[in-house]
Amino acid sequence: MFAPLSIPAPNPDWQVFNLGQWLRDIGLGFFPFDLNINAYAICILLGIVVATALTSARLKRRGADPGVVLDIAIWAVPFGIIGGRIFHVLTHPDDYFFPGADLARTLYIWEGGMAIFGALILGALGAYLGCRQAGLRFWSFADALAPGLLLAQAFGRLGNYFNQELFGLPTDLPWGLEIASANPAFPVGLAEGTLFHPMFLYEIIWNVAGAALLLLMDRRLRVQWGKLIGLYFIWYGIGRSVFETIRIDPSEIFLGVRTNVWAAFAAILVGLVIIIVQTRRHPGIEPSPYLPGKEWSPDAAGVDSGERYSDSDDDGNGAAEDAETPARKPATSGVGAKA
Repeated sequence: MFAPLSIPAPNPDWQVFNLGQWLRDIGLGFFPFDLNINAYAICILLGIVVATALTSARLKRRGADPGVVLDIAIWAVPFGIIGGRIFHVLTHPDDYFFPGADLARTLYIWEGGMAIFGALILGALGAYLGCRQAGLRFWSFADALAPGLLLAQAFGRLGNYFNQELFGLPTDLPWGLEIASANPAFPVGLAEGTLFHPMFLYEIIWNVAGAALLLLMDRRLRVQWGKLIGLYFIWYGIGRSVFETIRIDPSEIFLGVRTNVWAAFAAILVGLVIIIVQTRRHPGIEPSPYLPGKEWSPDAAGVDSGERYSDSDDDGNGAAEDAETPARKPATSGVGAKA
């Protein structure tokens, strides 16, 4: 009776976007090749772009180099993708390791299967390495990233819809999700047309609400020293621990509890530990998003064309005078520009 209001199963044609054909359709006939991009991958990439842009804007307001987030992203993103895939494969061994299995499928990320907890673990390692190289405080970056991370996960969950994965138990609610009966994940014994809880939608709503909450708390309370990322862990862990109880998922069971639920509990614990420890260690305000001696300033980053260079310098006129003129002191720190 609720079918007219249900969420329809995605059209199979939506799962893959032919970029090459699209370019030809808009008149760029010189591009002769088909270039297929999975909708899941597009959603993941959009999430990365949104998170990067928001993090950059938040760091810029703290006085950081607007481009420093890219220096960290080139470390964090690959590490996060690898970690997310490894965690997924290890918690779903029956899907990849069986007699006659094609082990290369463990690398087929575009088919879906990215575990956020694994992405967080290795992604954090990559971010730490990137922060050390850029001279940025790791906790400053983590706090700036926290709201964008939830938005990136929301985009990733939209990708789960296109892949027809991440759905919950059968339901007769008006927003039930339709799943094609030919889907390998369709539960055996259920009738075609059965509706399921749209887990992807629940997590999208939860993550977007969490991002808004973190932005509001940071604006009102100036949550720093890693405490905002701690709140992220608590928020996401609470939501995930609830959603997993109604999810249809073949992941491993440990002590009667699904591994993803244990991971959600661990996320809550990690968040609490971060907040407690950082509150005791750093009761004050962060002096700078940069490590001591690595501060960045706009004056040091650019070249003032009026004082540093002129057309006459090509002939050597005035070059000696400029060489003897001491450089201006950075306006923001007095410690030195970021190396």
